[in-house]
Amino acid sequence: MFNNKYRFINVLIPAILIMFTMISCGKSKKGKNKGSSGSKATVKLQGAGSTFAYPLYSKMFKEYGKDHNIQVNYQAIGSGGGIRQLMNKTVDFGASDAPLSDKAEKQAPDYVEHIPTCLGAVAVTYNLPGKPKLKMTPDILSGIFLGKIKKWNNQQIKAVNPNVKLPNTNITVVHRSDGSGTTYIFADYLSKVSSTWKSKVGRGKALDWPVGLGGKGNPGVAGLVKKTTGAIGYVGLIYALQNNMPFATLKNKSGNFITPGLQSVTKSANVKIPADARVSITNTDAPQGYPISGFTWLLIYKNLKTNMGSEQKARTLVNLVHWMLHKGQKYTKPLKYAPLPAKAQKVAENNLEAINYGGQPLLNNK
Repeated sequence: MFNNKYRFINVLIPAILIMFTMISCGKSKKGKNKGSSGSKATVKLQGAGSTFAYPLYSKMFKEYGKDHNIQVNYQAIGSGGGIRQLMNKTVDFGASDAPLSDKAEKQAPDYVEHIPTCLGAVAVTYNLPGKPKLKMTPDILSGIFLGKIKKWNNQQIKAVNPNVKLPNTNITVVHRSDGSGTTYIFADYLSKVSSTWKSKVGRGKALDWPVGLGGKGNPGVAGLVKKTTGAIGYVGLIYALQNNMPFATLKNKSGNFITPGLQSVTKSANVKIPADARVSITNTDAPQGYPISGFTWLLIYKNLKTNMGSEQKARTLVNLVHWMLHKGQKYTKPLKYAPLPAKAQKVAENNLEAINYGGQPLLNNK
């Protein structure tokens, strides 16, 4: 009996030890997997530029990052700053509402691909008691920003707004103080509709302004207009909407007064898109198109070995941008940007496919 009991213990103890070992290994393996997943390095991308597109890019980067384990550090410092940092190779990509000039493209360390991501409107916003809805013409707008129209009850303004009680208040012009793609779109428009503006001020990301106060970024301009009675400025449409600020309807080339919005911006883009995607859509021929509309672009070196340290990181950027051109477009309308028309999307895809890392193609359509 004792021998039987002893044999039973000899069998039982090893069995318990084996079971304990299996459980321990299982826990260890689970713990190891969990730790491995948790310690997986997040790919970090650096970008800088457009404040005009910042609300959209912020949303897109956040949503894509949730599922793809990447983090995008985007600095909304204005298009001029974004271009400068790209040229200095301190960011992985730039963002601009103004395309590079031929001169800038030649000076870049490598060819820069323009990838359009959406369209937007530059709204003319103002601060008047009662927030009246104003109409403006090209002559009125250029006259105000040239400093020729100085009072809100000016006869030109009254003539197109007969039912609005306009105050005898000085007009305070507010413009961007930094290099800005929003400024480029606005000045590009004024250069097309005013010969005086074209000869005296011209178009560009940074201008020698005839009059006015400077605000940094779209938020800075919106903030100055909002706190200054009698002020007028230009901002991306979303900034006027977010701040509950009124904005003007503008007389377009066809003679129609058009309100900035998704449909009127989309209609303004019914133009031929060149292969390099550098195109202006201000002062549109479209009868229902809003005249101060523009594309915004991501600026990416064609050979990402120029400014990125690894092929994996370069591929991550290209896959992110591919997602922005397709699934990411669903975030445009809620933030009052117009999605890419089919023609522009095709050009964007072609330019993205051309991006490589030391000659190695990067796009795998994920």
